[in-house]
Amino acid sequence: MNESHNLQFTDTDTEVGRKLRQLRAWRGLSLRALAELSGLNVNTLSLIENSKTSPSVNTLQQLARSLQVPITAFFESAPSPRAVIFTPAGQRPAVQSGSVRLQNLARDLSNGSLQSFVVALQPEENSGDTLIVHTGYEFIYGLAGSVQYHVAEDAYALGPGDALVFEAHLPHCWKNVGQGEAQFLLILQPADPHDAPVERHFQHAIY
Repeated sequence: MNESHNLQFTDTDTEVGRKLRQLRAWRGLSLRALAELSGLNVNTLSLIENSKTSPSVNTLQQLARSLQVPITAFFESAPSPRAVIFTPAGQRPAVQSGSVRLQNLARDLSNGSLQSFVVALQPEENSGDTLIVHTGYEFIYGLAGSVQYHVAEDAYALGPGDALVFEAHLPHCWKNVGQGEAQFLLILQPADPHDAPVERHFQHAIY
């Protein structure tokens, strides 16, 4: 029996494509990043999201594993945006890629203007060779280890309890300069709703 007979595409590939786009956005992943994580072609993902092709069950399983969701998530109604988000410590939506782990603290927040993450970095992990620039503001609060932030011409060493906030149009980058895992709270508030500051921060790690 063909495995694809076990799943019914009711109204169909349009809804599956829309759901894939939503799940990818909630994880803060670009098409290229998801392609790298899942082993699928960027063009294939684009065709699925735009309802130009029907994904097989195997393809959906690969995507579900990469997005850390059950395969049924592609057929469920999208959660409604919420005005209040409570995230218990053991239930943070997370994505792990290499030596970077992101835990999303504000997923499903209405209008998405505030993006909040707990970031864990292994030693020497950094934001890459390209300086980061985006709209709005950026706030960092050290939780563990030692992270060095460069903002414009200045460098800031953040340990547990240290905080840094700046206008995000200033070129910046970061690196774990300690001997062990570093953790920090990262809050992004882009001024442009179409901006993608999460991708700019972690493209070196997840692409």
